Order: sequence, then structure tokens, then C-alpha cells
Amino acid sequence: MKIPLLDLSAQHGPLHNDMIKALDQVLRSQTFILGPEVEKFEGAISAYCKIPYAIGVSSGTDALLVALMALDVGSGEEIITSPYSFFATAGAIARLNAKPVFVDIDPVTYNLDPGKLTKAITSKTKAIVPIHLFGQCADMSPILDLGKRRNIAVVEDAAQAIGAEYDGGQRAGTMGQLGCFSFFPSKNLGALGDGGMVITRDAALAEKVRAMRVHGAKRKYYHTWVGGNFR
Repeated sequence: MKIPLLDLSAQHGPLHNDMIKALDQVLRSQTFILGPEVEKFEGAISAYCKIPYAIGVSSGTDALLVALMALDVGSGEEIITSPYSFFATAGAIARLNAKPVFVDIDPVTYNLDPGKLTKAITSKTKAIVPIHLFGQCADMSPILDLGKRRNIAVVEDAAQAIGAEYDGGQRAGTMGQLGCFSFFPSKNLGALGDGGMVITRDAALAEKVRAMRVHGAKRKYYHTWVGGNFR
């Protein structure tokens, strides 16, 4: 018997009528960019993750990119991350002309080994990007402690881990300065196409990410930063 790795038809079958109604509602409203449906989804993610700010973006890749842009990551700076991830993690770093610095994984959890972090830190280290895989969070306590002591931001790549919990109920993506999700159709919460989300507790970072997704504009045609089209 040939069993597919992923069978979206089995997942979507029971939801078909509800999805058609939702799509019809968007078609009737003619609101195809951002709008009330995106705001409702942001509110649902915010409530589910128990975090005040959630900003919907175009993909998980763009979630990582805009999160790093919001931290002003620039040319020559170093971002420590795990080599055991999809290309987008290191790719987002490289797109900002920063340097990915790889720290090996724990062979039991497959997540970044925090015991190897200290040796990787230099004067150029701007952020640490741990990745949560296979339904379990990276060991965040020592990562967050090191980041706090060395004034290094932590950006969680939670693309495959929405709903995963750490240390008594902290949801994946809520522990660092910023958390990034992907809603690629094969993820544990998949969209009908690409989609992503950035979450944070920091009001200033949330405001910046929200502006960055529309070319850095807080209001139309007034651009505070050089952002992107991450809607």
C-alpha cells in the first residue's frame, strides 16, 4: 500500500463547506489584502499563544526576515542558529548580509544545544535563533538567560511548533523577543497557500513589524523604515 507522507485531502474534506463559506465571504467583501479576516486570525493566534501582539505576514520565511529587520540586523553581524532546519532560517539571515553561525544540535532532541552557545558568541553576535522541532521546544531557559546576560536578542523559529509548550506551559514563540510561525500547507496549522505570523510582547517591536510588512509605513505613503511587501 502506498501511504503518502502528507494527505491534505483527508484533512480538508470535513472542512470543505466551512472553507467555501469563508472564501465566499472574502470574495463578497473584496478585501483581498489584510482586512478584518486577517485581524480576526491575528486575534485568535494572540489569544491562543497568550501574547499581546500577533502580526500576520506573507510566509514563515518573511516572518523570520521581518523579525530580524525589526531588530536592525545588518551587514557583517552574526546570528547564531541551528544547522538542522529548513533553508529559510539561514536564508533570512543571509538576505540581510548577516552571517549565520551554526551551533550543533543535541543528538536526543535535535534542537540547538545550549551548552555549545557560549563559545559561538563574539562581539558581532546580534541574535540567537533557536528552532523548535518535532513537537518539542528547544531548551529555552539557558538560551534566554545567556541572551539576557549578554544583551543578545532571541528570535524563536517556531515554524513547525505552534502549540508546543515548554517548562509548565509557555507556548512556542512566546519566550524570546520575537516568535515566528509558518502556515505552509504541510505545517501543523496550514493555510490554503503561504502565510506566516510574528508574535511578541514588545509593543515597540510589534509596531515596527506591522509597519515593516507594508514597506515600513505606519500610514499610507509615509515610510518610516525601508520594509517590504510582507502582507
